[in-house]
Parts: sequence; structure tokens; C-alpha cells
Amino acid sequence: MSNTSAPSLVVESLVVDRGSRRVLEGVGFHAAPGTVTAVIGPNGSGKSTLVGAIAGDVPVVSGTVLLDGSPVPSLRPSQAARRRSVYTQETSVSFDYLGAEIVALGRRPWRAQESAAGREAIVAAALAQTQMSAAAGRRVLTLSGGERARVQLARVLAQDTPVVLLDEPTAALDLRHQALVHALCREVAAAGGTVLVVLHDVDSALAVADQVLLLDQGRLAVCGAPEEITAGHLERVYGHPVDIVTHPIDGRRLVLPQRAPR
Repeated sequence: MSNTSAPSLVVESLVVDRGSRRVLEGVGFHAAPGTVTAVIGPNGSGKSTLVGAIAGDVPVVSGTVLLDGSPVPSLRPSQAARRRSVYTQETSVSFDYLGAEIVALGRRPWRAQESAAGREAIVAAALAQTQMSAAAGRRVLTLSGGERARVQLARVLAQDTPVVLLDEPTAALDLRHQALVHALCREVAAAGGTVLVVLHDVDSALAVADQVLLLDQGRLAVCGAPEEITAGHLERVYGHPVDIVTHPIDGRRLVLPQRAPR
């Protein structure tokens, strides 16, 4: 992974349409190696579209996306696959592969450069990271939704790219494994990776991220450090009053939606 302090992910003035609807309008930010950027916002605010546009899977109307200095549209699929890995919300599979076979798909960009034994070791390590070693020899269609999600996350980790894009990786997970994913985001960043993760849990976003993007109807309402996200920002974007309090034990900032009066 990259060791440079220059941004490995640059997004500038990004505009994306889906059919006749403008989904992203003028979104821009930089993310450096060794950092986690969390993307939050209401349903339909453009979070998944942003991930797709950065990955090169969603066409853009205008703007710039650079991965390690290279414009995404100029990259061949094989080149893009060596620069970014992507976890999408959809974790279903069409073929009943073994868990290890699913994870091994993440090594396809590197096949010409590694031995079978080296690939197997990387796959085993990624499954261990996501606590899914037992799924290596199991058919993926026999796994629960949460287990499939963790196998797919292992595939992303095995791909070992400078930029890691995660779209709601905790959606199908229980409390314990949500915490595991948050820890893995920090581990990837600590190893020099650039992580962009979409989260619905605002508390988790504020706790795990170095930078938070708050999207509002396709526009960037706030881009800043977690402590820069205020109750006023959240109330305005989500349309619901909240309080932000400090956890009495570990000092985390907690977002508490206010209850409607009875």
C-alpha cells in the first residue's frame, strides 16, 4: 500500500445523474493514505452513487476522480482493480462457490505475480481477519446473510489495494461484528490504506473516521473532522432534532435523536 502523504483519493466537482435525476452535485474532497473517511446522510442522499463513481462503476457527467493520481476513466479494469477494492451493498452470489473461492476472486488482479501457495495464504489470512475461517470450505449459499457479508469483506481485504471502498459493510451484521468491521477499517488505515466507508450509524462514523462527509440531497453539506459535525448539521440534513453528548467512560461523542413528546 502507498506510504506517501499525498492524497490517494481526490474527488473534485463531481456531478452524477441517474436517468433524468441529478444524484450528486459538485461533491469534492481529498483523502490521504492512513485515513478513514466516513460517508453519512439520509436515504437517497447519494452515498452509494458516490462509491460507484469513485470505483468507476457509475458514469459521471463532470468532475474529477483520481486514484493514486490517475483519472478513473483512463484506467483499464485491470488497472482499477489494483488501485481500489469495492464492497457493495449487494452480497448475494450467482454461483455456489466455496467461501475460500469467493475470497480468492480478490486476488485476480495479482494472479500473474504470485504462486498458488501465496494466494492461499492471503485468502486464509483475510478469512481470519473477518472471523470467517470456518467458511473456507463451506458453500456460500449455506451461509447466513451476515456470514456472506463477512466473506465478501474478506474478498475486499484480500485484494490489498491502496484505496478501499466500503458501502454499508455493517448493514447485515450483529453488534459484535459491526465493531469488528470498524476495527478493520482502522487496521487498513494503519497499514497505509485509504478507506472510504458508508455508514448509517452516525455514532460509528464519528468514532471510526478521521474525516466525515455529510451528504444532503446529493450535495456535500459538511466535510470535516468528526468533532466538526454538530447537532445543527445533523438536524438540518436529517430533519430530526438530535443531541450530541459525551460518553461518560471513553469520551466518545454520541448522537441521541430526541423523542417526540407523548
